[in-house]
Amino acid sequence: MNTDYSYNKRCLFKNGQPWFPVMGEMHFSRYREDLWEESLRKIKAGGVEIVSSYVIWIHHEEEEGIFDFSGCRSLKNFLSICQKIGISVFLRLGPWAHGEVRNGGFPDWLLKKDNIQLRSNDMLYLGYVRQYWEHIYNQAKGFMHKDGGPIIGIQIENEYGHVGGLRGEAGEAHMRTLTAMAKEIGFDAPFYTATGWGGACIGDLLPVMGGYCEAPWDQRITELEPNANFVFSYLRNDSQIACDHHIGQETTFDESLYPYLTAELGGGIQVTSHRRPVARGKDIGAMSIAKLGSGASLLGYYMYHGGSNPKGKLTTLQESRETGYANDLPEINYDFNAPIRQYGTISDTYREIRLLALFLQDFGAELATMETDIQPPAVLPNDLHTLRLSCRHNKDRGYIFFNNYQRRYRMKHHSAAILTGIYADNSVQFPPVDIHDGDFGFFPYRMKLGNACLHTALATPLCRLKTEKQDTWIFYGNCETNDDPFCWEGDDRADIILLSKKDALLAGKITLDQDYLILADGFVWEENGLVRITGENHTTIRVFPEIPSEKLSGFSKCGKDGRFTIYERVINNTPTAVDISLLSREEECAKYQILLSYNGKKDGLKGRDTLLNLSYSGDKIEIYANGEKINDHFYTGQDVPISLRYFNYPEQLEIIIYPLYKDAKVFLETWPDIKDKMVCNLDSAETIELYW
Repeated sequence: MNTDYSYNKRCLFKNGQPWFPVMGEMHFSRYREDLWEESLRKIKAGGVEIVSSYVIWIHHEEEEGIFDFSGCRSLKNFLSICQKIGISVFLRLGPWAHGEVRNGGFPDWLLKKDNIQLRSNDMLYLGYVRQYWEHIYNQAKGFMHKDGGPIIGIQIENEYGHVGGLRGEAGEAHMRTLTAMAKEIGFDAPFYTATGWGGACIGDLLPVMGGYCEAPWDQRITELEPNANFVFSYLRNDSQIACDHHIGQETTFDESLYPYLTAELGGGIQVTSHRRPVARGKDIGAMSIAKLGSGASLLGYYMYHGGSNPKGKLTTLQESRETGYANDLPEINYDFNAPIRQYGTISDTYREIRLLALFLQDFGAELATMETDIQPPAVLPNDLHTLRLSCRHNKDRGYIFFNNYQRRYRMKHHSAAILTGIYADNSVQFPPVDIHDGDFGFFPYRMKLGNACLHTALATPLCRLKTEKQDTWIFYGNCETNDDPFCWEGDDRADIILLSKKDALLAGKITLDQDYLILADGFVWEENGLVRITGENHTTIRVFPEIPSEKLSGFSKCGKDGRFTIYERVINNTPTAVDISLLSREEECAKYQILLSYNGKKDGLKGRDTLLNLSYSGDKIEIYANGEKINDHFYTGQDVPISLRYFNYPEQLEIIIYPLYKDAKVFLETWPDIKDKMVCNLDSAETIELYW
């Protein structure tokens, strides 16, 4: 029997019960197809229940009438793997996508057509859209929810009326026309959505919202004003999104009629040539707390998994000023500083989001139905002194959210702050707590844990473990104080393990014969009844409760740490050797050669990768293997990781670095040391072996 999905004005429902999922964007056509399953398992292990993806027109019909759904462009194979591992799918059909793609995803040939009005009810345009969508449907047929497949949502268009397209009733009519066409073709799903920010048209669709921690599309190269996405607000609109195209307007719909769903919370940000901010884990974590405390009932991240633009037959496929856009993007690199990076490696953002995703899997049903009370209700982003608070509550209990983090600005320290949780006509006062600059999170009050009632906790719930002996509740908070953070009502007490925030960021939850909590620095996921854990040559993990050794391939038990059992894996392989030589240095660039010696037989795709981390100083870098450009990167101060497995272990790479000048018209958070007028160097290249 199929799962039943629905929604009301407050939240989504699954089988009649409130549902608060996390959604993460991964573009299948921007990643190597034989690694999709591995990445989707990593996404699911991060607590993500829905994967969303554009189907980018120019990736599939670059030449008119010649459709390509092979290799990394095979939507059918991608959907098959989603179904295999049990993750739901939102298909973003376009036809216009944006997505930092050439022409917003429109093929060049479409733009060259005479007497056609794009993104309108022009019958000629709709004919091309229908033909394209019919080819998509041939890939998606059998994977619709009604057929027992993973597709539960369809997004129509993107930023329509905000970035191009018609406005007013003409725009709404076009959205309705596209929706009717999609349904007629066969796209049958429980949810139909449209992006709703900045005056966009939504037709009769469910609006989804967005928010980014910075705006690399902003044409300024100065520090931006404090970002509104770090304050609690009853306003859902983010006027900064795509402000290079159009100054944001208010939403076109009555927000009170719809649940607060997000589809484009920035899981990172893609840098542009002129503006290169770096999205970090705390940025995304604090922004997510602000959205939870503002009443959101779906956290949808764009991007969740980075990737690479595929190779075009006729042109490169990135957004660029050459094609009429305001920004230049890397030709290949679509890393996005996402939770899962360009080649499938873990980031601090993955760990931050996982904290919330694990919480929502176990406690989100109740949170989704709770009312929102923001205290005070209208804090401005440039107010760096007022403590930002919000309560989400029902008639019996709730959570108080706090955010004392504003990206790239310093916030006032609040010593011995008294937090008050509200519910019905009552309130709960917490013990005094210090909230420092950069702190963000939430605390529960009157929380039911089995038969016990937690009156207040100066700690944050992470998840519930169902084990053979009893239920154990995992919290995290300040473990350095001797004060008990838990205050109970009555005599009943729940079994709690309190982690530090540092340890909680390492926590993954695995369900086999029972639930297990695994603290590991890398990815942790379940595959065919076994636990996979990424790590280097020497990997140590902590597990509660003790897990059968046969479930942890390659690990052996080596001790105890409180209630956790310690396991380790030691692999005695010699790291890949790297030899760097300068080939030439000219005014316009410096060229280097890197020789790689793998010191033994190269392993295949399964269970191993070699990462090459490049550190450089310059404006941008290009990496070539066998004469073909395989990656590029605009300087941000970060190392550039290259998966050598992804490129079948090349033995030689050529590196080209272009100079960065002191007076360059670019915004950088971190500038390299420029002793003269410019810098252009490959500073280091080191390899790391990863195993799982």
